[in-house]
Amino acid sequence: MINRIVKMEFEPGNVPTFRDLFSRQQNLIRHFPGCLHLELWEHPASGNTFFTFSKWESEATLEAYRSSDLFHETWAATKVLFNAKPAAWTVETAVSL
Repeated sequence: MINRIVKMEFEPGNVPTFRDLFSRQQNLIRHFPGCLHLELWEHPASGNTFFTFSKWESEATLEAYRSSDLFHETWAATKVLFNAKPAAWTVETAVSL
């Protein structure tokens, strides 16, 4: 299993549009083969910085999602709302409590 964290910063006026988009797409992403978990985190002090946290069965299932029409459509609608370059990390659990 792998974990994926994606940091996204939006133009402040685009935050409601992003929230609506995520609301519409989240269940499709959560039910994509290989997706085990999906959360949206917000940095409340900034008001325009969000993170997605997802768990995937493997790097291969994440890559299958990233190659899918669902990802391409969702990402195309999301990236036009940014005010900074996004950052993404694929991480593994080092210590489980």
